[in-house]
Amino acid sequence: MSSRDKILAVVAAAQPDALPLPQVGIQPEKRDVVAQFTAVLTGIGGRVWHAADRAEALQRLQEGYTEREQVIVLPDHQDVVDTSMLDPHLLRDVDLAIITASLAVAENGAIWVTDEALVQRVLPFITQNLAVLVPKAALVATMHDAYAAIGKMDYGFGLFIAGPSKTADIEQSLVLGAHGSRSMTVVLLD
Repeated sequence: MSSRDKILAVVAAAQPDALPLPQVGIQPEKRDVVAQFTAVLTGIGGRVWHAADRAEALQRLQEGYTEREQVIVLPDHQDVVDTSMLDPHLLRDVDLAIITASLAVAENGAIWVTDEALVQRVLPFITQNLAVLVPKAALVATMHDAYAAIGKMDYGFGLFIAGPSKTADIEQSLVLGAHGSRSMTVVLLD
C-alpha cells in the first residue's frame, strides 16, 4: 500500500457518522418575485428586461448591442453548437454572450447556469457583456427554494452568477469586469 493510500484510508476511517440535514422552517411568503428580482439585480449593477419569448429577446439584445463585434448566442440545445467554439481560446474576443438559465433567485438576483447552457465554462466570465434569458416561471423567492429545485435537476456543472463582475480596492476604486463580464442583462421571458 502506498503512502497516499495509507493516508486516504486513515482519513476515510476517521470520518464522523453522517447526520441528517437540518430542517429549515422558513414559511413561504407571498412575494412578487419578479419585482424583487428586478430591484435586487438592478441594485447590484445588472439590468432586467422583459420579453414575450426568446425571439423577441434576441432581437432586442442584438439591437441594443449593435456596436459589438462578436456576439455569441447559444442555442437551447447543445447538439446544434458549432464545435469550433469548444476551444476556450477562441472566446477571448467575445463582446456579448447570450445564454439561457434554468433558475433565478429573487432574494439575491442570482441566476443558476448549468453546463447545458454553456459551450465552455469560461464563457460567462470571459465575455465583456453577458445576457441571460430566464423564463419568469423559473424565478424562485429564496436560495432555499433554489436549492430544493437544483436538487431535482440532473447536471454535471453549475454555478450562480449575480450581476456584473466588480471589485474595489482599499482606496474605494470600483472596477467593473475584473473577474468576469462588465455588464449583465437578464431578460425575463413570459
